[in-house]
Amino acid sequence: MSRPLEDILFAAPSPRARTTTRMASAIAAAMLLALAAAIGYRFHDAGQLDAPFWEFFAWPTTWAFLAKGLLGTLKSSAMAAAIALSFGLVLLVGRLSRLKLVRWPSVAAIEFLRGTPTLLLIYVCFLVLPTLGIKLSTYWMLTLPIGLSTAAVVAEVYRAGVLAVPRGQTDAARSLGMTEAQVFFLIVFPQALRYIVPALVAQLVIVVKDTTFGYVVTYGELMQNAKVLIANYHALVPVYLVVALLYCLVNYAISRASKRLSKPMH
Repeated sequence: MSRPLEDILFAAPSPRARTTTRMASAIAAAMLLALAAAIGYRFHDAGQLDAPFWEFFAWPTTWAFLAKGLLGTLKSSAMAAAIALSFGLVLLVGRLSRLKLVRWPSVAAIEFLRGTPTLLLIYVCFLVLPTLGIKLSTYWMLTLPIGLSTAAVVAEVYRAGVLAVPRGQTDAARSLGMTEAQVFFLIVFPQALRYIVPALVAQLVIVVKDTTFGYVVTYGELMQNAKVLIANYHALVPVYLVVALLYCLVNYAISRASKRLSKPMH
């Protein structure tokens, strides 16, 4: 007898399924460990793990230089995130508007910004705007395109959260005499945020990684400073491993902070 699709997708796995899952996980972990060992051996064979390629990490000036790049990354990503979260809300309100004169331009802006690569927007700020007499600093040449590109995605994430709020919440608020603006900002949107925290965190992580486009405008972010170290010390693998670890720590901190914010307040 065939099982309903809901049981297959959402029911608790059977003992046989759990055993199969554990075996598959163990095999995948072993394969990943073998791959990591092979990569490590290749690095060692190429001499990239030798002491001379690591000794400059014992110098305070190296870490000060990386810290300066990390600060540039954080400054750019924080402002880009603020632009994305705020402008994304503006685009959401416009898209949900009943006025076509407001809704259609919002839809067009969302689709255009979502469909245009972030790197292309950076090139527009870097190469096109100066010819029109609009001169931006390298900080804004990087931050503004990232913020606008992410805002379009965030607007759709917001919309998904709003549509997930039960219709009865809206009807109940209206029955109490609330205006449409009060219903949205006091009842619907706060509940929608609870559904979309993981998706917003994923977008913030992408914002941090998008700052690596800073090389286009020679903005002093972490990856740009890493390339300077590589050029000076020819330690490609050590520098990239350290920088990758720093990016992982930043993104882990974002995830931890989001979990704290998503906890209900008593």
